[in-house]
Amino acid sequence: MLATMCTLSLTPALSLLLRRRHVHRSAVDLPLSSNFSLHCFSPKPPPTLPLHFLYRAPHAPTARTSSPSFTPRAAAGGALLQDAGATAAVLAGAYCLVLAFDTLTERKLIKQKLSRKLVHILSGLLFAISWPIFSTSNVARYFASSVPLVNCLRLVIYGRSLAIDEGLVKSLTREGNPEELLRGPLYYVLILMLCALVFWRESPVGVISLAMMCGGDGVADIMGRRFGLIKLPYNRQKSWVGSISMFISGFLISIGMLYYYSALGYLRLNWMSTIQRVAWVALVATIVESLPTTETVDDNLSVPLISMVVTYLSFGF
Repeated sequence: MLATMCTLSLTPALSLLLRRRHVHRSAVDLPLSSNFSLHCFSPKPPPTLPLHFLYRAPHAPTARTSSPSFTPRAAAGGALLQDAGATAAVLAGAYCLVLAFDTLTERKLIKQKLSRKLVHILSGLLFAISWPIFSTSNVARYFASSVPLVNCLRLVIYGRSLAIDEGLVKSLTREGNPEELLRGPLYYVLILMLCALVFWRESPVGVISLAMMCGGDGVADIMGRRFGLIKLPYNRQKSWVGSISMFISGFLISIGMLYYYSALGYLRLNWMSTIQRVAWVALVATIVESLPTTETVDDNLSVPLISMVVTYLSFGF
């Protein structure tokens, strides 16, 4: 009697189990055809967003922790330490760069004019490349801009002859006159400060402007002095080789800088549109640099400022 009751009680459960197994096997053994597929059981993919030309890099979610030591004050203190360390490192790097080329010039391994232009090219580009080592805090750009600010104060002091540094004057001026420090070199560091404070890492305007001022204009001067035999018809001080070199180098360095920040997640770009817009910026900057206005407006002002305007109009911000 007991065995009979156990058998009757197990029968519904066993029947249900066999039925589920049958349904599971039926679902697995279904033939795949053009009208029916197992993909119908998977959820539909979310609709893709329309491709915009430029995105801001998404912010990583803040990790939460139950540790009592993790507080907003501790995070802010860590950011300040990071920014202070980055500022010290960039200042030391800038000093070592100038010192290295001064040493090469004193040993007559490179000429003075070439040394000055190489410092012109590398200083601004290395400064822009160093921005990602600063923190994500709101004050990081102010720490970064303090680097050209220090150099700005040095230029004013030595340009006004309040102190004497013959090595600095020789490395940054064409004729060895300290007052030259208050023109081209001073404009140069002011543009570095402007790009760091206003545009920083989230906009292509700053990096393209620095690429055109440092890379484009710097390479144009080197190539024009060495190979510029055929002068421009409207400016006998500039050559076709120099202008073509500025366009090519400014374009390539700008693309390289944008790729650098895109790879780090600060910018997301539609590269087909980006290449066209950067080429347009490089062309306009090259035309402005070739104009006979050097005696009126220094290239360290005209080239980056026109690059800022055209880049802003092309990229949208």
